[in-house]
Amino acid sequence: MPAREAPTKQRVTQSDIARAAGVHNTTVSLSLRNCPCIPEATRERIRIIATEMGYHPDPTLQALVAYRKGRLSNRRKETLAYLTDWDTRWGWRASPAYERAYIGAQRKAVELGYQLEHFWLGEPGMNPRRMSSLLYNRGITGVLIACGGELRDEHSEFEWSRFSAVMIGGFHQAPALHRVTDDHGGIIRLAMRKMLGAGFERIGLVSLQRRDVFADQAWSAGYLIAQEGLTTDASIPILRLGGSGPERLSAHAAPDCSNKFSALGTWYRHYRPEVIAGFTPAVLGKIEQLGLAIPRDVFYVDLCLECADQRVAGVRHNRETVGEVAARILVGQLQQNLLGPPAVATTTTVDGTWIDGASLPTISAPRKCEASDDKIKVPVEFADSSLLVSA
Repeated sequence: MPAREAPTKQRVTQSDIARAAGVHNTTVSLSLRNCPCIPEATRERIRIIATEMGYHPDPTLQALVAYRKGRLSNRRKETLAYLTDWDTRWGWRASPAYERAYIGAQRKAVELGYQLEHFWLGEPGMNPRRMSSLLYNRGITGVLIACGGELRDEHSEFEWSRFSAVMIGGFHQAPALHRVTDDHGGIIRLAMRKMLGAGFERIGLVSLQRRDVFADQAWSAGYLIAQEGLTTDASIPILRLGGSGPERLSAHAAPDCSNKFSALGTWYRHYRPEVIAGFTPAVLGKIEQLGLAIPRDVFYVDLCLECADQRVAGVRHNRETVGEVAARILVGQLQQNLLGPPAVATTTTVDGTWIDGASLPTISAPRKCEASDDKIKVPVEFADSSLLVSA
């Protein structure tokens, strides 16, 4: 006689939780979605009861709700806020990276049934508290934060508990929000693999200090890790240019460090790198000012390649994808009604893409640098035996 099958355990429903808690089904639904219209004490009590009863959301039902919301949004598109705090309203558009992130976020928002609208914290008379009230009163509860540097102290006045928010780039700091950014460490390691794979060992990194600070020192850390397997003679110290503090990355107002760039000549004369990795146009322009021709005298790799015209080799940051991923995460939070800073913030990183170019050959050949010391234009104040590694 065949064995009797064990009875299937019935799924715990929200109606079961409502009966156990002595409340209406709607109260349970809103509480499990962390809706602020339900008192916090009630939400916490219902969450505890749901956990004790072994409740798990039905993924099929969630998918249906998301589908229906997408269908309804075709009739009335909800708005996501794209929040910036540059010194001017459109200053961020002068930075190709931030412009491309916006394009990616806008494309994904439309695909998911939303529209993306830009808001500027620098409006006359505007402050974070007023901005949060403005957005909330317009029914906007999803915010993409694309600030050009460290969040300012007054941003703590923003009423984060009313919103689902995702940061594009930015620092790890309060409030801790989910963040999407370029994989800066992975980008420098990818560039190092390409340069080492081409047969070069004497690789020098010219780092802009403000970029490194903004990326949590990922540029310098990735470079030093990639150098671990090299001989002492092949290891070249990082040339750091610019201030040491976290400066705001305003695209239209880069810090004046023209005098400090003159340290590049002394650094190059002392270490004679075969390849220089840096950032265009700042570093590449200063290399050329020293009288060095690329690729005749020294090879070059751009760590933030914007123009893939096969003249310069380097890594292109996939900022459109950064924007797309940020928008997708934000919409997911909205569909689950997850408001306020998360209990544990996560960082999602996006890989860069290597682009071949004439500034770095794919296979190196032994050669002698054609640039003599006489050809290198080093200012008098740096033409001595002292070595400036950090400027």
